[in-house]
Amino acid sequence: MLTKKLPPLQSFLSLVSRRGSHLARQQYDVIVVGGGHAGTEAAAAAARVGAETLLVSQKIQTIGALSCNPSLGGVGKGQLVKEVDALDGLCGRAGDWAGIHFSILNRRKGPAVWGPRAQLDRQRYREFIQSELLSTPRLTVLEGSVEELLVSEPNPEEPGHHIVTGIRLANGSHLISASSVVLTTGTFLSGSLFLGQSMSPGGRIGDAPSSAGLSQTLRERLGLRIGRLRTGTPPRIVKDSVDLSLAHVHPPDSHPTPFSFLNTHTRCKPEEQLPCYLTYTTPGVERVVRESLHLNCHIQQETKVFGCHRYCPSIESRVLRFPGRQHQVWLEPEGVTSDLLYPQGLSMTMPPDVQLRLIREIPAMHRAEIHTPGYGVQYDFVCPTQLSPALQVKSTQGLFLAGQINGTTGYEEAAAQGLWAGVNAARWALSMPPVALSRTESYIGVLIDDLVSRGVTEPYRMFTSRAEFRTSLRPDNADLRLTLKGFEEVGCVSTLRYQEAVRVRDSLQDALAALQALSLSTHNWRKKFPDMRMSEAKSTLLTGMDVLQYNDVSFEMLASAFPECLLPHVEFSQRLKIEAVYRPHCNLQKKEIERIQKEENMSLPQDIDYLSLPVSLSQEVREILDRVRPSTLGAATRLQGITPAAIVHLLNYVRHTGQKERRTSKRPWRAHSTLTERELGRTQPNSHVS
Repeated sequence: MLTKKLPPLQSFLSLVSRRGSHLARQQYDVIVVGGGHAGTEAAAAAARVGAETLLVSQKIQTIGALSCNPSLGGVGKGQLVKEVDALDGLCGRAGDWAGIHFSILNRRKGPAVWGPRAQLDRQRYREFIQSELLSTPRLTVLEGSVEELLVSEPNPEEPGHHIVTGIRLANGSHLISASSVVLTTGTFLSGSLFLGQSMSPGGRIGDAPSSAGLSQTLRERLGLRIGRLRTGTPPRIVKDSVDLSLAHVHPPDSHPTPFSFLNTHTRCKPEEQLPCYLTYTTPGVERVVRESLHLNCHIQQETKVFGCHRYCPSIESRVLRFPGRQHQVWLEPEGVTSDLLYPQGLSMTMPPDVQLRLIREIPAMHRAEIHTPGYGVQYDFVCPTQLSPALQVKSTQGLFLAGQINGTTGYEEAAAQGLWAGVNAARWALSMPPVALSRTESYIGVLIDDLVSRGVTEPYRMFTSRAEFRTSLRPDNADLRLTLKGFEEVGCVSTLRYQEAVRVRDSLQDALAALQALSLSTHNWRKKFPDMRMSEAKSTLLTGMDVLQYNDVSFEMLASAFPECLLPHVEFSQRLKIEAVYRPHCNLQKKEIERIQKEENMSLPQDIDYLSLPVSLSQEVREILDRVRPSTLGAATRLQGITPAAIVHLLNYVRHTGQKERRTSKRPWRAHSTLTERELGRTQPNSHVS
């Protein structure tokens, strides 16, 4: 998968031009607006499902561009990349092709929260994405700006007040028809750029602003609730002007771990990887921020109206919120041949001359030169509670939204939404039922459920802590969770990938069966592995699966001791080790899920004092339950904002309190009974408390 030869950009542009010339006489199943991470995944996914698809982008050269940071993955975000890849998406393979620094974050914690991450070469990433789009059947690309959506009276047999029928380009005369439309406008929807005291229309520096007509259509014609969000980007620094000897070197992993399940290695060889560098802000940085506040209209508005974002905040916001602290600044390479560094952690919107003063307060950058200044962006987003789990606008048939238009931030969140919106847009156009992902089976499901059930008040970012069942939703098993479903139920996975996933599934099952069949006494296990820390007081039979759960036992050790039955499976040694460690936890979580489904009709006493209930529930969950007071557990599961973990705790409380009351007294059940943690039947310590 990593030996392909990418065509030059001119070939991509010329083919786009030829395809675009036929638009006047074509009808499309799906139109995707926007060529960022959400748009490219949406277009490719819709085409894979079987829909004739058109991707419309304002600027062909920027399709697949890394608009902000030159990296992919991370904690929570890496899980999304693995899941997009498992569903045959683009970004995982693009990351393996373009990566120049690979690492697994959270390595010292359990594998369920490991975060695959890579620094990327901007040019290589863009070229890979464009090459993939070029070779995707049923996909056409057009350069243009969308002025408005075409809508008409809805299909009376489906819910909704309107139905989308296509788009109108900004020249006002070119209408393109389609059965469904996916909007992935990023920061361009009525976007405004901020730099110092100046403001200009636009969603990304160097690109033309989007048409205001599209935002007006959403707001006035379709009646959608629209909000404003803010984000920003740091200045790009000339690499040769930075004294990297004054920063801490952060080397990559010695053995790069690919994102894609189809790849066994990355394009970049281990010895060719580039390091990153870590440095810190100084009191001088804080001084420059405070002295220049009157020159910074973006941060003035943020502190007065928007508040400080918790995720990806500007350096100005961080200094004002946490005075006197040092803040990390990561100096990241932008490519193998690039002469620029990306200072992660220094997003800023002050005037360019003040930005230069600020960065030179950091010792490693005391002589730094700025290539491109940082700036802020303010843009429209659609409140995502107006969407269905298929990412379709509830009030408009055939209209789907993905990416920052739904209030998220980050490439990975955008790509995940784009893929799922593209899948469902294609299925709508082809008269197929929509599909959904549960938050119990994927991080994509967690992301979408959080958006459509809770909405956002600031840009949404994925973390592993958002997934209640994260011990089951690991990076290593995304293919087994999603690839088979993607082929058999969704229709977005190729036969090649499906066959590989089936091979992996069958091989793992054979290996697990072989481990389970190995059964020895603890005495004999200690004889085989004298260094294994097994209690001598134990005297029982243990299987290979049991022994593999020990920290100091690897699958390779077992395979060397039992080569005939285990050596054929050494290819999956790490996956088998992880599976053995997490299997007990996953089995408990599976039982919890099944228990919730069985107990849907369990009555919830109407006198429960949810606000003081001695159970681990967030204040938000308590207030929702207290306000609605659902009559059954099933009714509680369907409330917006109620997580599966909250339902598990509620179920345990009601069941165990009822049992205790029946054992100890015939008096009526009371909500203020105090239980110990043992009586509450709490979930595993690793599971997320709502």
